[in-house]
Formats: sequence, structure tokens, C-alpha cells
Amino acid sequence: MEGQGSYTLPTGTEYRGALRDGLFDGEGELLFPHGGRYRAVWHRGVPAQGKYTFADGLKYKDKKWHYCDGYDRRFYTEICSGLKPADISQFTNLDPPRKIPEGCYDCGDGFYNPETRVIVDYKLRFLRNADDDEHEWIIRTCRKASDETIEHKPKP
Repeated sequence: MEGQGSYTLPTGTEYRGALRDGLFDGEGELLFPHGGRYRAVWHRGVPAQGKYTFADGLKYKDKKWHYCDGYDRRFYTEICSGLKPADISQFTNLDPPRKIPEGCYDCGDGFYNPETRVIVDYKLRFLRNADDDEHEWIIRTCRKASDETIEHKPKP
């Protein structure tokens, strides 16, 4: 592969940009299936500098990153669209949040089943098997199906 082009990885991630000797080389971007993108200048397959943008438009900063920290816990959609009334909670950046299969966790790029230790994407296609560290992290930090609340209904 040489020159400008695109290449789709088995995970569904697509690279678009400059190629040299079969490697990413020059300006190019990775487009992830969930909508995020990483634009970078590549050198022999390794990014020399780059910027990640989440699917909702939030740009990642590697320094002074204050998104959803202890000081300001709002999700990006809340920053852009405002907060909901006090009696209505927003549990994820998506509103309404994804429906999580029973017994599973939403781990950010898909659903995790702790019994099988398999992570599938949001279209239920296999992504990977979780190792012990990832298993523990998901169990400790991610939202579980049983954590979902009943839809808010206004008082009559």
C-alpha cells in the first residue's frame, strides 16, 4: 500500500490517509465504529502527534483535562444542552442510556458478560475476551443492567 488510501481493520476501525510501505505514514485518521476519530501525523505506523475526538464532538485533552472530574461532574451532553430538573437523573452521556442486557455491564465500547468474560460491541458482535485486570475494572466502575432505573413519569 502506497500513497493516499483507506484500510479497514478486522475490528471495523478504518484508517484514511497517507500510506508508505504498507504503513500509516503522514497525515491520516482512524475512524472508530462507535463514531470517535483519531487524527494524527504518522511515522512508520506510529502516531507522532494526534488528537482524539469522541463521537459526540468532545475533544480529548491530554493536559488539564477537566471533563467529568471531581469539580464538574456533568456529561458533555449536559454541558452542551443544560442540566435536567433536579428529580431527573442522567446516568450516561447518552440520553436515554443504552439498554444493557440482563447481568451485563456497559464498558464504554460494548457490553461485558462477567460469566463468559466476553465483551461484545453494541450490535452484539464479538470484540474481545477480558483479562483479569479488565474484568476487575469493569466490575468496579461500569454501569450494570440492574443499576438501571425505571423511566421517569411526571406526577399527575
